[in-house]
Amino acid sequence: MLKAALSACQSRVDTILASHLDALPATAPGLKAAMRHGALIGGKRIRPFLVYATGELLGVDKAKLDRLAAAIECIHAYSLIHDDLPAMDDDNLRRGKPTVHIAFDEATAILAGDALQTLAFEIIAEPGSGLKPELQVAMIAVLAKASGYLGMCGGQAIDLASEGKSIDLSRLTELHNLKTGALIRAAVELALIAAEANKGDRSALLAYAEAIGLAFQVQDDILDITSTTEELGKPQGSDVNANKSTYPKLLGLDGARQTADALVADALSALAKMPYNSQLLADFARYIVERRV
Repeated sequence: MLKAALSACQSRVDTILASHLDALPATAPGLKAAMRHGALIGGKRIRPFLVYATGELLGVDKAKLDRLAAAIECIHAYSLIHDDLPAMDDDNLRRGKPTVHIAFDEATAILAGDALQTLAFEIIAEPGSGLKPELQVAMIAVLAKASGYLGMCGGQAIDLASEGKSIDLSRLTELHNLKTGALIRAAVELALIAAEANKGDRSALLAYAEAIGLAFQVQDDILDITSTTEELGKPQGSDVNANKSTYPKLLGLDGARQTADALVADALSALAKMPYNSQLLADFARYIVERRV
């Protein structure tokens, strides 16, 4: 069930992303091609999946969720393009393919990331989505916060400042709650806004999102050691080579795995408080720590 749902989500969001990108005029064809490369290079599409799975759990029509799924994937794609740049993580491979600055050039990659970021907010703000204007404003605020200083960018800044240094578990957790967790939480929160969810549902699902967001990063740290470059689609051991603090480095491999399992247990406990069939979200939480890529 989960495998089929993830596959359907990937196909659906890729179609929607392609339609938005194809609709752009040919003003700057090189930039448009770089945006397509960065946005449609593949991937698990877990953030769009969380938008759909959460929204449908709460009875939101999938058509109303399409824009939200596309918008959050635009933000994620932009972040990866910029993360791969020489000034950041300096990676040449992403999902087994050349990163945008390798396939094009560094300046074009910067602009492609910038353009995908702004496209995300344009997609949400467009009329005709079936969403109330006040909900669109709330969604824009959530996505902006999760993407910026108080979210992903702030986390990335901490990450860069921590290279070659030892940071404690509390700081590492803060880093990843911002760098990775904020956008995963935002995916769930966008769907909650679309559903105009009640306080109890919001509390339970945001607790779920926070737990799986951190579990996702813990598992990424584990995979950086245990997977291969072919499996990961990017250089294996890049965190070790950059002398970054990671969960395995601080806790050992077994300790990191125990932490990931405990976070999944927290996510499942949050779901158990809800009066819905949340099996799909529960299966996804388990998938987070069982995946090999």
